[in-house]
Amino acid sequence: MAKTRLRSTDAIRGEQLQNDPAFRAYWERTALARAVALAVIGYRVEHHLTQTQLAQELDVRQPQVARLEMGEHTPSLEMLQRLARRLGLRFIVEVTPAGECTSESALTLPPGMEVVEDVTADGSRVRVATG
Repeated sequence: MAKTRLRSTDAIRGEQLQNDPAFRAYWERTALARAVALAVIGYRVEHHLTQTQLAQELDVRQPQVARLEMGEHTPSLEMLQRLARRLGLRFIVEVTPAGECTSESALTLPPGMEVVEDVTADGSRVRVATG
């Protein structure tokens, strides 16, 4: 019987990013959406809210919360403002030429903020911090 070797999701994702150009393009394009999704899900879990309850706080419909949490579509600036205003979430988005920003210290973050996405693609680097 052959022994099965388990691989981490990071290893699988890394392999996909390296070997699948379509997946890599999708991953790069959705960096901001994933960061917002993580922040919204984290807020909802921390506050013991259903998607419907969170939708009420945001004055949107539940399907819009579900779309935010899927992390597949980049939210509008208006939605980011709504998340900040209604929930107190904070987002810092840095977009630079790929070679310009090489160290983590180049993006100075306020206390409580952390980089949740860091993607380099097509000559640019996108980093998103939330907190």
